[in-house]
Amino acid sequence: MTFSLGIVGAGQFSGQFARLFRAHPGVSDVFVTDLLPERAERLAAAEDLTGTFPSYEAMLESEAVDAVAIFTQRWTHGPLVLQGLGAGKHVYSAVPMAVSTQEIAEIIDAVKATGLTYMMGETSQYNPATVHARNKIAEGAFGRLFYAEGDYVHDMDLGFYDAYRYSGGDGWKATASYPPLLYPTHSVGGVLGAWRTHAVSVSAIGVVDERGDGVFDRSVSRFDNDVSNATALFEVAGGGSFRTNEFRRVGYPSHIRESRFRFFGTEASMEQLATVALWQDKTGVEDISELLEPKPITSPDDPSLRHIAPELRAAFTSGSAPVHDRARLPRVFDRMHNGHEGSHHFLVDDFVTAVGSRTLPSVNAWVAARYTLPGIVAHESARQGGVRLEIPDFGDAPEL
Repeated sequence: MTFSLGIVGAGQFSGQFARLFRAHPGVSDVFVTDLLPERAERLAAAEDLTGTFPSYEAMLESEAVDAVAIFTQRWTHGPLVLQGLGAGKHVYSAVPMAVSTQEIAEIIDAVKATGLTYMMGETSQYNPATVHARNKIAEGAFGRLFYAEGDYVHDMDLGFYDAYRYSGGDGWKATASYPPLLYPTHSVGGVLGAWRTHAVSVSAIGVVDERGDGVFDRSVSRFDNDVSNATALFEVAGGGSFRTNEFRRVGYPSHIRESRFRFFGTEASMEQLATVALWQDKTGVEDISELLEPKPITSPDDPSLRHIAPELRAAFTSGSAPVHDRARLPRVFDRMHNGHEGSHHFLVDDFVTAVGSRTLPSVNAWVAARYTLPGIVAHESARQGGVRLEIPDFGDAPEL
């Protein structure tokens, strides 16, 4: 049984996923809509999609669309998700889930009320380091895990200026100031995607930007934000802690690896840097870099990437790492573009499988809340000078 899908937003990111959804044997028709109709038309032509809709509202009113996949500006996801669920559509959403506790609560309530599938497409769920740590935790190899670190270190100079100009138009500086801790799911999700716990409190510190180029300027920012780098320390349920860094001004090669992780247990630990990953226990050190290294299957010069800044193209070209189990994926994906360290294929398949089988996807609404809400509360902590704040929790997903 297949279903039809509507892509919402025809920007740089959505095109890569439109191609994968179009190829998946569980998806029939794929449509697209965008606030700029010409972008929707270009994407539909480039990826041989079924057609376009003049608006999101028109897409939701149509019986030709069973589900929607939202790839719009990051602060718009919450309301668009609620519209989609309210119209009876299954929803895939790019990160973050939402930007407020209220929006998250409303999405969970809507999923409960409708019984529809919701999934947040967090790439770190299938980051090779997260996958390997998840496997090792399941084996008990760490002993008792008590501390972890997750970093999303991506300098604005490495592609983000071009991306914000593309999506933000003339007023791009107002949105380029998006607060780092309100985009927490790569770092938080990479930790919690392996460590089966959740954050219960946080203390965070932000660093005021000094570039002086009108980005991260409170007088310009639509988010009243002047912080470009932030660090948060979280307490977790069951004992232990993890630290995340969200850096937008940093001397680091984010085009090589923008997310990196560390896990420490009583019997073993695992550490990842830009080009090196190590497994360590009380007897010695094992280099696991090759195990976690995706092998690109798409050239950075591929014509489909011509609108993407060169510094960002690596995120869209990665193949799979040896630690990835590709057996469950449709074979049509084997030679198709991948991205974000091999995660795109798995995310698309997770959503399609969940809708088709009416099972919970990996990053369902309750998991998405645990990946997103810690950053929202951390942002407030940083605004209050690092005061420790409790993090609400919506519990585990109910059994279907």
